[in-house]
Amino acid sequence: MAIHAGHGGTPFSSFLRGGESGRRKRHTPEHGRKTGTGLCAHLGERRERLGGQAFVLGAPSGEVEIRRKVGFLPEDFRFYQWLTATELLEFHGRLCGMDAGRLRERVPYLLDLVGLAPHRGKRLQGFSKGMLQRIGLAQALIHDPEVIFLDEPTSGLDPMGRRLVRDIIRAQRDRGATVFLNSHLLSEIEVTCDQVAFIRDGEIVTTRDLRGRQDEKVRVTVRARKLAPQIVAGLSQWATCEQVDGESLTLTATSRDALPEILGYLVQSGSAPFEFTPKRISLEDLFMEIVGEDRGL
Repeated sequence: MAIHAGHGGTPFSSFLRGGESGRRKRHTPEHGRKTGTGLCAHLGERRERLGGQAFVLGAPSGEVEIRRKVGFLPEDFRFYQWLTATELLEFHGRLCGMDAGRLRERVPYLLDLVGLAPHRGKRLQGFSKGMLQRIGLAQALIHDPEVIFLDEPTSGLDPMGRRLVRDIIRAQRDRGATVFLNSHLLSEIEVTCDQVAFIRDGEIVTTRDLRGRQDEKVRVTVRARKLAPQIVAGLSQWATCEQVDGESLTLTATSRDALPEILGYLVQSGSAPFEFTPKRISLEDLFMEIVGEDRGL
């Protein structure tokens, strides 16, 4: 997907450009911002205001055939409350050009997938928030889209529901779809996505690969005896020292490749390490580092 904003502005420019199929990408807005804004921009709401163009799968996003290849679950899913779960999926399937035969196969499959098969004949007005999230996800997948936008898909779900959504997203990735996941739940994203993008003031600040690259920063907790000041100072060639407290030391290494060298240096320098625990920097820490603590109001 490529987005080219006009009039000199570049909000969301090039996001997902050159993206591979079968990937789970994620955008992290600043805390307190409405997460749907970014998705509306990608789907064309801001395109006219900025005078630019949006391309999905190499074609203008406004083309009907392209829209039929895109699935979308908004944060505030609006529905016809008098419809049953089956009727809602059939309605959205027809909007996507699906014939009756295909719908007879697809609708029961999706209701079973999201755990709503026992409620297929129940009207949506009697659904809980979690059930509405599930039926909303099903409608986004009704036509086997190639690109899927999910805005806060785990909102209102219990732990079992969140795990179900994760499994469904992974299954979509495995079949070759690209999933764009928009959320504030950073811990959920860490176990779901392949890539993450941080957005501030309408622009992408940075992106990160979450698949365990060797060149990413890593936080290390070290406990050792004889941590002399000169030994700690020598660690600066591989890491920054965040805390020294007696026998405890917290480091941020430039990459995982530096870990064997750090440990070897400590031993050769005469200290006696008895704990060396590397831990990947969490998305929450990364968010605070990139966006800043004062940006959440």
